[in-house]
Amino acid sequence: MTTSHSSKSTFPAGPTVPFDLNTTTECFQNLAEWVKIYPDIFSLTQVKRKDIAYFVNQPDYIKQILVSNNDRYYKGVGFERVKMLLGNGIIVSDGPFWRKQRRMIQPAFGKDVIAQLVDQVKLANIKLLEKWQQLANHNEIINITESTNELALEIILRALFSEDLDTIFEREGGNPFSILTDDSARDLKLAVKFRGLTRLVGDIIQQRRQDKPVRNDFVSVFMDARDKETGEPMSDKELIDEVMTLIVAGSETSATTMNWIWYSLSQYHDVEARVQAEVDNASYEQIPGFEHIMELPYIRQVTEEVLRLYPPVWLFTRKAIKDDKLGEYDVPAGSDIFISPYYLHRHPDYWEEPEKFDPERFTPEAIKQRHKFAYIPFSAGPRRCIGDFFGIVEAQVHFGLMARHFRMEYVEDQPVELAPEVNLRTRYPIHMRILPRD
Repeated sequence: MTTSHSSKSTFPAGPTVPFDLNTTTECFQNLAEWVKIYPDIFSLTQVKRKDIAYFVNQPDYIKQILVSNNDRYYKGVGFERVKMLLGNGIIVSDGPFWRKQRRMIQPAFGKDVIAQLVDQVKLANIKLLEKWQQLANHNEIINITESTNELALEIILRALFSEDLDTIFEREGGNPFSILTDDSARDLKLAVKFRGLTRLVGDIIQQRRQDKPVRNDFVSVFMDARDKETGEPMSDKELIDEVMTLIVAGSETSATTMNWIWYSLSQYHDVEARVQAEVDNASYEQIPGFEHIMELPYIRQVTEEVLRLYPPVWLFTRKAIKDDKLGEYDVPAGSDIFISPYYLHRHPDYWEEPEKFDPERFTPEAIKQRHKFAYIPFSAGPRRCIGDFFGIVEAQVHFGLMARHFRMEYVEDQPVELAPEVNLRTRYPIHMRILPRD
């Protein structure tokens, strides 16, 4: 689809040098300069793409694109590489097929199901607790980036497969999905390896169809789901694509967030002290269950502030499939739309001292006073991240346990730099000295 420009069309000003926006360091740096000049919206000519591009950084415009007029926009550019890795799961699918899959998967992320899955989150964290206790006894230095990567991967795998996960580990002689934590590249080579693991998922599905075991996990809910119009279940390929999507999306975003939380606690001792006081005063004996989540509101605020400053998906796209207008500006069908939570969350019109780390921004009172679409770490509208609630609960369980036992001291061995790739990672692993709390 190619943009047709009317002579009367009105476009926002923007950089004069043609440029293709992508999840790259160069793009990240250019946007930092351009939003100073064009804080709300700008247009630019692209190099390889034929259509005009808009960078949109104003909450009312974002609400229109993601919610009010969402039917005028489809998934945008940049998903080709993701599709190689994930297949046609809900992150990359579109149109009627996406709507059908979203409806079928949605019940798996309801509070009742998440409440049951917290047992799997607890199991993965208790295993890590035992490991960290040995290290803390000797004040060891740990790679917190690696630890959170491994933890988040195990959590999502246990939430997907529950008891069958240990069967996979035993059969494969370890965790075959650890290729995701061992290799940070997201290229064709990794995609081929990862897609090769679909056979394991297919085997589990076939075994469950045959044995009909009772399982409380995502795969079980997915298999039980029926399309409300046809009454049909998902095909094996559809099931496998959604499972593979959840393995990647559910582990990488959570790992990145927990990594940044540990780093932030090591830098802001007043915040660390409040987290410690909250977990010390909570009613659970060792590790919080779902029923204790409401006792950990400050951990939630810390998590939300980390997601403000370091949103895992820092740049995402839409493609206009119908003409639209954003304020006074025309958006012809075919236009590429780019939205960056990272820069939106630093917009000085909506955030006071935007670079300051301040969990008080997320008290219920502060949230009510702020534009709802000034904060979109999980996107918004019909395509809002389906696992947002699960991710927050995951962080509350992890820090609700670990902050009772340990504190982390940052080891300054390498600079903490942003790596603005598909996810907003730290460029180098973060190392911490793990210390037991009295």
